[in-house]
Amino acid sequence: MKVNLSTQAEQAFNATKSTVVSVINLQRQSESDNPLAGILGGDTSSSKSKKSGELEASSEGSGVIYKKSGNTAYIVTNNHVVSGANALEIILSDGSKVSAKVVGKDAVTDLAVIKIDSSKVNKVATFGDSDNIKVAEPVLAIGSPLGSQYATSVTQGIISAKKREVPQTSESGQQIGNATVIQTDAAINPGNSGGPLINLAGQVVGINSMKLASDQQGTSVEGMGFAIPSNEVVTIINQLIKHGQVVRPALGIGYTDLSNVSEEQQRSILKLPKSVTQGAVVLQVNANSPAKRAGIAKYDVITNLDGQNITEQSQLRDILYKHKIGDRVSVTYYHKGEKKTGTITLNQKATNKVLSEASK
Repeated sequence: MKVNLSTQAEQAFNATKSTVVSVINLQRQSESDNPLAGILGGDTSSSKSKKSGELEASSEGSGVIYKKSGNTAYIVTNNHVVSGANALEIILSDGSKVSAKVVGKDAVTDLAVIKIDSSKVNKVATFGDSDNIKVAEPVLAIGSPLGSQYATSVTQGIISAKKREVPQTSESGQQIGNATVIQTDAAINPGNSGGPLINLAGQVVGINSMKLASDQQGTSVEGMGFAIPSNEVVTIINQLIKHGQVVRPALGIGYTDLSNVSEEQQRSILKLPKSVTQGAVVLQVNANSPAKRAGIAKYDVITNLDGQNITEQSQLRDILYKHKIGDRVSVTYYHKGEKKTGTITLNQKATNKVLSEASK
């Protein structure tokens, strides 16, 4: 019996599969990578041993070709897929290999843009409107789970949540804020990172970035994958193409959560009334910074920024990064126990050091 199993999912996959690639992160080897190098006198004992400085695949991820302009094609992937690479190799859907270069990357959103020669690129993906997706809507995840040997694998699931906030951590393991992502139960595994999450129209509605395998208590978790919404992706990659980086505003302060300060110090040093239980304590104010010009000083406690109550320190970063250089935001803070309000003009750019250390 012949059965026609052509479905919307199959059509969506066929419309997108040729735009999905494997991204190989190549890094140089050193003698220290070989624990026997010192004993055996380096690489000379075996013709098969790796030479110092030789490029070797360090990790693999996925990406999607979204733009072709002249002799160049552009691929969006995750920042962590290309991080630390000395070179990048792309495996196209037909199996051919090409070299790639980084155009720009952004650790905050975990996005990166890389470029390749466009001579073998015949099709590019299109982005859908991630604001219009619906919970329980069917979606497909395409990528290279566990590496390029499983390239162009497709899994199907649904949108489990449109806007789920998950904690973000820096490379040092410090929590630096929250990411608003799409949650899906489509199977996502190592190697899927950077690949597209598509709707049944074949449009990219997200870039797969991470999965939750267990909770803080070690309980095993199934079917909880996360993707960066396409509307945010488009905003970021346009800036990466134009500037090579994403420019964000800063307050020009160092701070900590009020919960890290003892009640005794809250009264004796910060002079806070007992009614104030949440906020960000200013530990340092940079000269000529937006915060300094707004009148904020060391040991002030910021309780509200841009109309949002500060319940944890990472909120400052999330609020700031929704704004552009030159925007004005309202602020409420306590100075020596006295409640004050003001307006801050965000005319200072966040530096790479600020981004990595979450010091705004």
